[in-house]
Amino acid sequence: MCPMGSALHPETTSKKLDLRSAFDVLDVDRDGKISRDDLEAFYGGYSGAGASEEDVIGSMMWAADSNRDGFVQYEEFEEVLRCQKRSAQGTNGGVMEEVFRVMDRDGDGKVSHGDLKSYLSWAGFDASDEEVKAMIRLGGGDEDGGVTYERFLKILAV
Repeated sequence: MCPMGSALHPETTSKKLDLRSAFDVLDVDRDGKISRDDLEAFYGGYSGAGASEEDVIGSMMWAADSNRDGFVQYEEFEEVLRCQKRSAQGTNGGVMEEVFRVMDRDGDGKVSHGDLKSYLSWAGFDASDEEVKAMIRLGGGDEDGGVTYERFLKILAV
């Protein structure tokens, strides 16, 4: 069941998405689950968390923590992203949309080479310029212009 209440289609659930790297980025303390503290560290360390980010974090936890144990397990995270991928055009405020917004440092609606390289470095991933370019190409983006949100989801799904 998607957080918004719609069930997944069988063809969606049969295709396994590998979103572990995206999950690991948000699991700041590397304990195998995403907590409110992880998200606060993520936002605070990258974008300067404020009151509006606290509301966003609360919304993200509510949407993703389906068993209400206070943590987002990998399976819950994967479920949210499956739902996001299906409805990328029609939803606002989703978990991955917020991650995308944080990564889009200049707010132009695209994650550019510089945005992605900066974010990966902040998150502790050592990626060369060529690797970052390859990620952007993999998402169907332009090396100079970057990737849109929909194409960003393709990068995470690999």
